[in-house]
This record gives sequence, structure tokens and C-alpha cells, in this order.
Amino acid sequence: MESEKEQKTQRDRKIIRVSATGIAANILLAAFKAVVGILSHSIAIVLDAVNNLSDAASSVITIVGTKLAGKEADKKHPFGYGRIEYLSALTISGFVLYAGMTSLIESVKKILKPEEAEYHTAGLVIVAVAVVVKIVLGLYVKANGERLNSDSLINSGKDALLDSVISASTLAAAFIRLFSGYSVEAWLGAFISLVITKSGIEMLKETVSHILGEPGDIELLKGIKATVCGFPEVHGAYDLILHDYGPNNYNGSIHIELEDGLSLEALDELSRQITARVYEEHGVLLTAIGIYSVNTKDEEVIRLREEMRKLVLSHEHAKQIHGFYYDRENGMVRFDVVVSFSAPSRQEAFRGIREDLEKNYPELDFVLAMDMDYGEL
Repeated sequence: MESEKEQKTQRDRKIIRVSATGIAANILLAAFKAVVGILSHSIAIVLDAVNNLSDAASSVITIVGTKLAGKEADKKHPFGYGRIEYLSALTISGFVLYAGMTSLIESVKKILKPEEAEYHTAGLVIVAVAVVVKIVLGLYVKANGERLNSDSLINSGKDALLDSVISASTLAAAFIRLFSGYSVEAWLGAFISLVITKSGIEMLKETVSHILGEPGDIELLKGIKATVCGFPEVHGAYDLILHDYGPNNYNGSIHIELEDGLSLEALDELSRQITARVYEEHGVLLTAIGIYSVNTKDEEVIRLREEMRKLVLSHEHAKQIHGFYYDRENGMVRFDVVVSFSAPSRQEAFRGIREDLEKNYPELDFVLAMDMDYGEL
């Protein structure tokens, strides 16, 4: 079996190979389109060529970002440099956004001061070939980006597919000019610029969302919880939090409910087994495992827990309770209540749950904590 380092190296090589293919294809397409656009005085085709150059630059950024992200962890950055890939994706998004806005300015100038376009058969054939090349390239890059979990490649692939639509639009404008005599070049250039700008904004939002922090892939979260709950001693798994340090590089923490009576020695062994199995099956390092003790012997505690669970879950936005503990001597009950993000006000929903509990159990003191399900499972 390949080590984690070998897998990372293989992934980086594949990303670089795909990016290099994109660079070569885009430079060739940009050169052909630039010649055709200049000779035919077509602003749309020239802008299309510029967009191909921006795609080539994006691939260069992807390669540089991948190389930097592959650096070994050190004292200053003990979690590694994997997040640089997100910064490279952010740079690509900004580059696309800038290209769209500057192209829009040039198109508006052409609308205000029109220049007739002249089309030639050879030029139109080149643009038609470019449409096919861009579709193939876009599908290839995007598919590899999804397979390798690379935001930079996915963004580049989406941009290439967008380019195929743009190139097809320039062909449409050419045929409109040839058969009707109407020139829509400048207007089409403005439309292309707006599409490029919109694409840049969407890429920017998606990448910023990664940097701000997302809960993680739902299937991954479910898989980790299923693995943890697969241990017979574990009665429930909660509060799973994943910290993203770059593609396929997660550290995490989780709370588990265990039956009371486990010795410290057994607890230590169990936590080590859980950590090892989660890493082996999901590639996620659990750096902390919190413990909730579940009473499995006291019938009164079991009955009270079930009553309160039903009462809490009768509230619309309550998803679960966990960490239940009944301090009989002091008449105190404590547990966590998971309140859904769909609640108009999570604080108000939590307050209503607390008031309902205090109304039905006035003899008890409640120590409640409002919790959240980070993946909304």
C-alpha cells in the first residue's frame, strides 16, 4: 500500500501534468484566435484569445500552487502548506474576474465607436476547431480536478467549458454578419465579458467559502460517524468537527457516548483504536475524542433521559440531545441540545426548549448547552 507521502506526490504530479496540457492547448488556441481576430477586426475573437491566455496563466498558477502546497510541515506551519492550493484557486478566480471586467471596458468602447469585422473561411474553421478543443479540454481538466479534489483544476475546467460557449457565440456572430449584414461583434464582446465576470465571481465565492471553513463532505462525515459507532462500546457519536488544511488533509475531533463503568485503561485503548481505524478508513486524523458517560444500569435515569429526549424533540428545530447526566443528589440534569441551522433564531428555539423543560420538571435544575450539528446530518 502506498504511503500518505507517496499518494500526495502522485496527486501533485497528476495535477501538474493536467495543468501543463492546459497551458499548451490554450497558448496554441490564443495564438490562432489572435491572428484571426486581428485580420478580421473582430473584437469578440480577440477577447476570446485573451481569455485563452488567462486560462494558460491559470494553469501556471495551479502548478506553482501545487508545488508550494506540497512542502513538508515545519515548525512555523505544523499542519503543512496544503491551504496554498486554495490561495492559488483564489488567485485564478481574481484573474478571471479582472479579465472579464477589462474586456467589458474594451467592448463598450467598440460599441461607442464601431469597427466593421471581416470574416474569412479559414478563420471561422479555426474558431470552430477551437470550440471542439475547448469542450474536450474542459471536460478533461474538470474531471481530473474532481477526481484529484483540486479546486484549481475544477475552476480551470469550468472556465474552459465556458470558453467553448463563448467561441461558439463568436461563430454565431460571424454567420449573422455574413448572412444578414448586421454586426453584433461589440455587443457580443460585452456579453462575453459579462459571462466571464459572472464566472469569476462564482469561482471567487466558492473558493472563499472553502477558506472561511465548511463542515466537510456529508458522506465523509457520515462515514466517520459510522466507523466510530461500529465499536460496540460506543453508544453514539456527536460534535464531529473537521479542520481543513488543504485538499484531502483533515484533522478532527469528536464526542462519543460510552457506557459507564469503563476503566481508564479500557478507555485509553478504545480511543487509540478509534483514532487508528478512522485514519485507516477515511484518512482523517482525530486529534481529540471527548467522552460522555451513559448510564446503563439505573432504570430511573434511563426513564428520565427518554422522557426528556421526547420532550425536546417535540420542538420543531431540536435535532437531538446527548451527553445526558443526572446528578440525583443535587437535583441537577445536564445535557447538550442540538438546534438546527434552519431555525429563524437558534437562541429563541433553545430558550423555548429550556422553558418547556423547566415547566415540566420544576423540581430539577438544568445545565443545558446549545450545540450544533456541523454537517446538519
